[in-house]
Amino acid sequence: MAVNSSTHCSPPLNRTLRPRLPFTFLNRTSSRPNFSTEAPNPRLVSVRAHKSGSDGYGYKKSVNLTDTEAPIGSSTSSASSAIDFLTLCNSLKTTKRKGWINHGIKGPESIADHMYRMALMALIAGDIPGVNRERCIKIAIVHDIAEAIVGDITPSDRVPKEIKSRMEQEALNEMCKVLGGGMRAEEIKELWAEYENNASLEANLVKDFDKVEMILQALEYEMEHGKVLDEFFLSTAGKFQTEIGKSWAAEVTSRRNSSNQTGLFVSN
Repeated sequence: MAVNSSTHCSPPLNRTLRPRLPFTFLNRTSSRPNFSTEAPNPRLVSVRAHKSGSDGYGYKKSVNLTDTEAPIGSSTSSASSAIDFLTLCNSLKTTKRKGWINHGIKGPESIADHMYRMALMALIAGDIPGVNRERCIKIAIVHDIAEAIVGDITPSDRVPKEIKSRMEQEALNEMCKVLGGGMRAEEIKELWAEYENNASLEANLVKDFDKVEMILQALEYEMEHGKVLDEFFLSTAGKFQTEIGKSWAAEVTSRRNSSNQTGLFVSN
């Protein structure tokens, strides 16, 4: 749930990465019988805990793949890779956002919950000259996708920003391998890097949606659980880059102030 306040582009998207952290595909076997008439066995994808690397940081999960692949280029192979990828992404639905857990919120939103409402924000936002709405929706959907493997890393984890980015980049690369590479995998990488580097008007807007969604969720939890979650409002104040972001954040803040005045929630 970390907030990236940078408004500048990071190094080019084709930058060279440092050596990868340990990330293993276990028990992977492959059989590629030419002209086989037998249907391939289904692939089993699972995610498990994995120790950190030598630098003290590493993936929280590793991917296990057991499969018998169909001939390269077959529709079965494509379907198998797609289901593998979607199965891996299931953890986005089940992994709860750590910032809320740290504040004692019971039954908090998942990573996927957060990304979904951001995509809705991109869908309903008014038109902005030069901004591609469809691209904003896509960026919202993939911006936290690497957390399917690394989990939700927050400022409280004290992981250096560059290490966090490297962990997520490596995780994303492995996820795209599970997908089987190709145009869609490359598009996911491009969208993720565009957001990570704040490299376009679309990325600027989606970063604002990330913050707006967080403070809106904070307000909802304040009202539901009777907590005061000032931290989330203070960490985003003054960091919105777009007029829509500023306007929507101001509306959330205004509603929060009204709730305070009417006593709709009080501190535990």
